[in-house]
Amino acid sequence: MTTETLPVSDAVAAEALDTVAELLRGRQTAVLTGAGMSTDSGIPDYRGKGAPVRTPMNFQTFVDDERARKRYWAGSHLGWHRFRTAEPNLGHRSLARLEQHGAISGVITQNVDGLHTRAGSRHVVDLHGSMDLVVCLACGQAFGRDSVAARLEEANPLLGTADAVRVAPDGDAEVADVEGFVIPACTVCGGMLKPNVVFFGELVPTVKFTEATALVAGAEALVIAGSSLVVNSGIRLLEQARRRKLPIVVINRGVTKGDGRALIKLEAGTSETLAGLAARLAD
Repeated sequence: MTTETLPVSDAVAAEALDTVAELLRGRQTAVLTGAGMSTDSGIPDYRGKGAPVRTPMNFQTFVDDERARKRYWAGSHLGWHRFRTAEPNLGHRSLARLEQHGAISGVITQNVDGLHTRAGSRHVVDLHGSMDLVVCLACGQAFGRDSVAARLEEANPLLGTADAVRVAPDGDAEVADVEGFVIPACTVCGGMLKPNVVFFGELVPTVKFTEATALVAGAEALVIAGSSLVVNSGIRLLEQARRRKLPIVVINRGVTKGDGRALIKLEAGTSETLAGLAARLAD
């Protein structure tokens, strides 16, 4: 299969959008999104132009290293506050519109910001979890992030004074001084609490991957928006679609690992592209 790459400048070319819309029209389409989907909401990309080099939190480090755990909780708390103020962008709203009109069957997202749900999408698989929940690693009890945040701020009064922080797509932020930082424990069993997001080196929960697989299995096309497909879970879903010979469309600025396996690659931003598709498929 030869990939047709359609380079797009600032405004998405009508001809390119017409080509993709014609391909998807009448097909049940699943959508996989990545960090590039949320850049227009003010949440930075991992690998986009200008993205800083960083090492995401590793699950084993979080469990074994108390100082690393303190640093992560301090940064995650500040990052979560930034996420709460972010608003769904045109791309998120366009996907919700496409779902409402039956043009797409659902969204699988690698993002943890919750913006698809807030935009109105109903069938969303949060493949890597969501920042708005916290879980106990000992007993499995789940807590709303608001309640844990209130306990964090009560135990660490200076936490709310740090404004100028750099936030990553996983909700973590750069915090250096964590001496004396207090992490709340589970109120049920006293166990270790962790934001309900998948860390580097941690497996995607089986139930989530099963939901994502089912969405792709029931689809007749796959659109990948704003993901470089570096993470293994995304590649596995892409391969599932490729083995079934589904038409695959990749929308991303920059190279992705799926470019050679896509029928069409749109070198473009997700917001304007998805808005253009919604105008063609949701009317």
